Amino acid sequence: MTDQSLPTDAQIAAALASVAARPQVTEIYFVACGGSYSIMMPVQYAVDRHGKTIAGHALNAGEFVARNPARLGATSVVILCSHSGTTPETVEAARFARAKGALTIALTTIPGSPLDQAVEFPVYYRHAPKTFGADHSPAVLARLTFGILGLRDGCVLAPKLDTALAKLPAIVDQAIAAHSDRIAAWAEAHKRETVIYMMGAGANHATAYSYAICIFQEMQWIHSAAIHSDEYFHGPFEVTDFDVPFVILRGMGPSRVMDDRAIAFASKFSDRTTVLCAEEMGLGAIDVAIVDQVEHMAFGTILRVYADKLADSRGHPLTVRRYMWKMDY
Repeated sequence: MTDQSLPTDAQIAAALASVAARPQVTEIYFVACGGSYSIMMPVQYAVDRHGKTIAGHALNAGEFVARNPARLGATSVVILCSHSGTTPETVEAARFARAKGALTIALTTIPGSPLDQAVEFPVYYRHAPKTFGADHSPAVLARLTFGILGLRDGCVLAPKLDTALAKLPAIVDQAIAAHSDRIAAWAEAHKRETVIYMMGAGANHATAYSYAICIFQEMQWIHSAAIHSDEYFHGPFEVTDFDVPFVILRGMGPSRVMDDRAIAFASKFSDRTTVLCAEEMGLGAIDVAIVDQVEHMAFGTILRVYADKLADSRGHPLTVRRYMWKMDY
């Protein structure tokens, strides 16, 4: 366990120094549950896009242990995340990975938590879901991932990532301000919906997944599913009708063509299609080489503002639960 007094930047640097000291690194496992798992998917996307000798795998923590990957060992880096540091499956996964000889790094907000103590390198992040910062969990994950790819795989995008992360707070704040009336209108129009589908592609599919399971299902008890923009045409589009709501995330990266196809079809047959466009939100100011790695962070932040307004309109606070934290499960 590292010094708890170290700031986030120093903790990231310490973790990366340990990665650099490893004789060999062949894969990174990104392991978590729920909303923490959803932010692991974009960094797997990053490794898929830019890793030449390193593979990336995002796995639910329980599945990671049950699957027991044959490659897991001394050449593996395992990055885990739990907001509280107490998620049992994630703590078990950290101990499991460390016992296999993997280098373990954990993101959490609670120093001294079980997850903190289970890994070699904890990194503490700041949680402020309606704002954005380079010390927030998705940004910290990206900095770790591109740091590893730079150290071990020759990827040169880390400086571009840092520049993008520095620009994002102002872009996000401006987008939220510009969407104020739209957010209020959307919340009122959707406050009685029993089902709302999310859609996106590339790294943005992870944000769609997070919003579907954490906001709609968990926090608002609204039926939902995260549909990949291309998978939409391989079954899910059959549920499309004039009164079926969709929220579609339109990115600026190579997956945008799939988003546009989905938007064109859904908008033709559903009067309840809402499109959030990265370009319209101001992401055009981000270098095209890195924009597909950070736009999901902007979407995630602005969608949380949508979520808060929806909760107000429904009279159902985001903190209300039926089962979670209230019983053994």
